[in-house]
Parts: sequence; C-alpha cells; structure tokens
Amino acid sequence: MRSKEKANIKLSDFPEEVTKDGVRIFGETSYENHLAVLSHYLHNNHAEYSLNEKNNIVSCLREFLSHKQFKGMIDEEELSDENIWNVAESPLQYGLFDDFFKVPFPAPKNPKFTFIDLFAGIGGFRIAMQNLGGKCVYSSEFDAKAQESYLANYGEMPFGDITKESTKSYIPKSFDILCGGFPCQAFSMAGRRLGFKDETRGTLFFEIEDILRKHQPKAFFLENVKGLAIHDKGRTLKTILKHLDNAGYDVVPPQILNAMDYGVPQHRERIYIIGFRKDLHINVADFVYPTPTSTGNKRPKFCEIMEKEVPSVKYYLSTVYIETLKRHRARHEAAGHGFGYEIIDTNGVANAIVVGGMGRERNLIVDKRLKDFTPITNIKGEVNREGIRRMTPREWARLQGFPDSFKIVVADASAYKQFGNSVAIPAIQATAEKELQMLGII
Repeated sequence: MRSKEKANIKLSDFPEEVTKDGVRIFGETSYENHLAVLSHYLHNNHAEYSLNEKNNIVSCLREFLSHKQFKGMIDEEELSDENIWNVAESPLQYGLFDDFFKVPFPAPKNPKFTFIDLFAGIGGFRIAMQNLGGKCVYSSEFDAKAQESYLANYGEMPFGDITKESTKSYIPKSFDILCGGFPCQAFSMAGRRLGFKDETRGTLFFEIEDILRKHQPKAFFLENVKGLAIHDKGRTLKTILKHLDNAGYDVVPPQILNAMDYGVPQHRERIYIIGFRKDLHINVADFVYPTPTSTGNKRPKFCEIMEKEVPSVKYYLSTVYIETLKRHRARHEAAGHGFGYEIIDTNGVANAIVVGGMGRERNLIVDKRLKDFTPITNIKGEVNREGIRRMTPREWARLQGFPDSFKIVVADASAYKQFGNSVAIPAIQATAEKELQMLGII
C-alpha cells in the first residue's frame, strides 16, 4: 500500500445509497453480504476458516479495494492475488479498516465465552452479553436501518436473511450460546396473532431450531412478547418447547419478567426461554430467574432519565394533533375499548414502548421547559402551550437500558422503531448472568 494513512478505509467511506455501479451498503443485497463477511473476519480473524471461506474473504477484499472510491489510493499491481492474500492474513497491519474497531461497544479482549446474535436488531443482547464477558462471533439482522445502527456501534455488519443457507453458512461451527429475540409480531397481542400460521414471520423460530440442531451450542437464550405464553391457548409455546427438547436441549420453564423490576422505568413484560444442551446434565429445576433489583420505592422514575436539556420543539405536539388524539380516544371509550393516548406521570414508569404511533402516543409527557414555540416542521395549528410532548429517541434508548454512548445514526422514525423492537438490556443481562453461572462460565 502506498501509505497507511492514505490507504486506510473507514466506515464513512462506504456509500449508503445505490451508486452507478449498483453497490449498496445496507440491506439484503449489500455487496451480497460482502461487508458482513469482511467485518466478521476482521473481528474474528483468529478463528479457523476453510479454504472456501478464505476465498470469499479474499474476494470481498478485492472488491472493496478495487471499488472506484479507492482508485488512486492503491496501485493496480497491489490488487494481485499474492498481495490480496497477504492483506487478508493481517489487514490491520496494512493500515486498513482500523475504524471498524473505533466503536462504542468493542468486544472484550479476553472473552469468557462466545455467542451468536440472531434477529439482532440494534444489539441489545450483544451489549448485555459483552458486559458479562462474552464475544459475539456472528450476527444476523434483516432490517437495513438496524444494520446501519449495528455497524456504527459494534463495527460489524450483520448478515442478512437468516432463512438463506448462504447466510447461515457463515455461522461458526462452534460457539457457546445462541441468543435471539426472534420476531414477535406473529404472537403479539397487538397483531393478528397468527403464530406458526404466519408463514413470513412465525416460522422464523424454526431457523433457530435448525441452527441449534446443526451447531449444538451449550445453551440458548430466547426472548419474545408475553402473548406467546397464551397464544392458541398455550399450544404455540408447547410446540416451541417440544421442538427445543427434540433438538437436544433441556429447557428451563419459561418465565415472564418485567423490565421495570431490573432498573429501567418501563413497564415491559417479556417471556424468556432458556435451555441447556442435554449432555451437560444441567438440572434445569435448579435454575432461578434473577431476583428483582428495583421494586417499590427503589423503582426508577421516568424523570430520572429525561433529557437534561430542553428537547427540540419538534417533539412538542400541535394543538390540532392533540385535539385529534382526544377525539380518537373518546371514540374508543364510547365503544368500550381501552385504546387512546396517555400522558404518563414522570414520577412513575413508562408504558411499554412499541413500534408504531401507539407506542409514542401512549407515552406522552408534560415538559413545560420549552420557551420558544416557533415550529420547525410543517404542523397544523400551533405548538401546544401545555408542554405535552413525545419522548425523544434518546429517552427511549434509556428506557431499554442503552448507555448514552450508543450512537443514534438514523432518523427519528427508524430510531423509535429500533428501540421499540429491542430487548431491555438490564433484564437480559441479569437473566444471562444466571445462565452463565449454571454453565460454570462465571
């Protein structure tokens, strides 16, 4: 390479939009998973790779290095097979891709265990497991905007569609724990609740089963909405547990935990499913879910995680919108329904944050610190003077236990969706700690 400084390739160098060359960073067709292959290799280059996998890595490096953005940064002869293989052996020594490691949440240097992050979202599971000493050796997430957030915070591009054999082929042969908050829309009380009849979402559980059967990790940790427990009169959960048992795992009786019992001011109930490989002979009857750490007077209040500075006026509702919400709630109340907006007590806990407008409208707050009511977006009416506003994406991040160092790199609409879909980190971490203790890892 001509010079390490000049040749260094950074995350910001890659185009987000489709270029004339047909190249895209995020989404299912992103370099045909090339950035996922490359970033996983950079973070796991100590692992054993087959010749075919190494050839794929070399192919990825060649495409990146020859991309038009880097023309003039390297000479044509430096794209020779021999040179590319040398770079593949130790890319950081050539001053390439070091930016992939300058991220808020790097892997621990001396990990105690390994895990894979399926249906990864923005990495709630990953942060919890890394906090406990784990190293992620594979991640998968289909949503393009979630991939963008994941890459910015962990320096790793998740692989895409987990239903494809080509995607699953990159899963390491050996790892300790499978983690996954598999898609919950098919079981959610707010959805159509089709369960396994939902061919596009509900059956994604069977991808987890397939990976468990093939790779046989020591344990797994799955999360889903509490509605899974009662879906189809309990038959759906019973089917899941039977499949996990047949895959070779002793399953701990699932339990519903509430995030507000573990340090965040959000009423969020989710079901946790944990299992251990049968040949480990772990008595699942001995497993004890974590004791709540925040109850009664010790329970966190929303006001403790509110924005310290006055939020932008764009988060404050217009008078016309407030009237619309009032009429909407009145119609539902007249029909005997419980839907409608809600203003929460900032000295209490928030309702569960969920994807869609309902998640924001049921978590409105009164914040009277705003002084300048000049709108910065197109609104009907004027900004309300009662101080009624939506929570900000950063407040939603805090409700899920994400540290403030977590980078929010997407627009608000995508950020709300990502945090609404995420797991609550403190509850996941407290439960995972119990699992790791049963495995004798910590």
